[in-house]
Amino acid sequence: MLLDDFLVGYDKRLRPGFGGAPTLVDVNMNIRSMGPISEIDMAYQMDCYFRQSWVDKRLQFKGPLQTLPVSIKILHRIWKPDTHFLNGKESYLHTVTTPNKLLRINRDGRLLLSMRLTIKASCPMHLEKYPMDVQICPIRLASHGYGEDDVLYTWTHGADGSIKMAPDMKLSQYDLVGLSAGNATSMSAGQRHSVLYAQFVLRRHTGYFLINFYMPCSLLVVISWVGFWINREATADRIALGITTVLTMAFLGVDNRQDLPKISYSTALDLFVGVCFMFVVASIIQFASVHYSTTFGNGEVMTLSDDADSTDDETTLDTSMRDFPRPRYGGYGGMSSRSTSKSNGAGSTSSSFAHAFDDSRAIANGKSGRYKMPCLLQLWNCLKGNSKYRDMKLRMKPWGTNSVSRIDRFSRVSFPLAFSIFQVLYWLAYFDFSTSGQLET
Repeated sequence: MLLDDFLVGYDKRLRPGFGGAPTLVDVNMNIRSMGPISEIDMAYQMDCYFRQSWVDKRLQFKGPLQTLPVSIKILHRIWKPDTHFLNGKESYLHTVTTPNKLLRINRDGRLLLSMRLTIKASCPMHLEKYPMDVQICPIRLASHGYGEDDVLYTWTHGADGSIKMAPDMKLSQYDLVGLSAGNATSMSAGQRHSVLYAQFVLRRHTGYFLINFYMPCSLLVVISWVGFWINREATADRIALGITTVLTMAFLGVDNRQDLPKISYSTALDLFVGVCFMFVVASIIQFASVHYSTTFGNGEVMTLSDDADSTDDETTLDTSMRDFPRPRYGGYGGMSSRSTSKSNGAGSTSSSFAHAFDDSRAIANGKSGRYKMPCLLQLWNCLKGNSKYRDMKLRMKPWGTNSVSRIDRFSRVSFPLAFSIFQVLYWLAYFDFSTSGQLET
């Protein structure tokens, strides 16, 4: 009977106090959880109890009860604010096991409407310092159809006390380090609307990125320096090491972009991965310069093969080498000129290699007139795998075995020093060393 008396002559199409002062709607929120927070969608999600309170004198009653709990079905028969979230995307009301709504009516006509909502709202992000960034995610609400002359929104307990956070709330990727709220107005369709807003200050955790990106990239750069201690004659080993580190760095560079939108600027992580990639590529370029500057014949001395059964190799090498003139040494060091003798049989090969070995010794002693075999003939002997030709090449070296390049010596110091300076400057520029922690609730 009491509810029937309430609704006699009640017109839900008219707001309370229609034609007079604007209706004041008090709002407060109790946030139970936040997340996930998506950089790709630039949106965040939170689960909260959203409460609104307003006075409708048409619903005043007398009796022993101070507060009258009523079914939510009466909401379809009374006026209620048409509140909506201005930056909301996919918000919804929880309906398990029944619609999560609560309605209370006080004797003075004040109504309390509480709903459990999951709100997905947009959050414009600035990712220049990603993953050491701080994001400010707002929530804004207003009336959909009423201007500020009809409906005014205010925070129930003031801007500082109307939003409560659950004490056990944890975020997987962020820390909530700040919260602010306030009132504002906005223009829509030529009408001013009352707006409430709140801003959540979120600081990203960097532990995941340290383990999965920063440490692997740094270790790959360090591994690329191992080539500086490998003999410069070990071309295959150093090139294989360089190519492996370059490909791994390329994979990490692509992987760190998978969780980000297609932004047109570089992030702090992009800068770090890019510089590490440059250091790895520089290691390969460094070896190219070492290889280019390596003197002809530098390498490890190998003993001549004792296998005398390679008749075909010996004959071919002898035939190919005896047709070229021998170098002449004269004037310097008192060495007389040497003429080339052509002979057939097994002794010709031994004579050729004896002359070549003597020539290499002369070259090692600083004499001029080095014998140079044509490039095509060298290529043919290399492709054929002529062991005698290989032994001769290894013996013709002026400065001893396993020589260390000056470029390698310089790189052993300059590369680690340059990378250390970069690391110090990078972390000073991007990392926030201030004390991080969760917002006290």
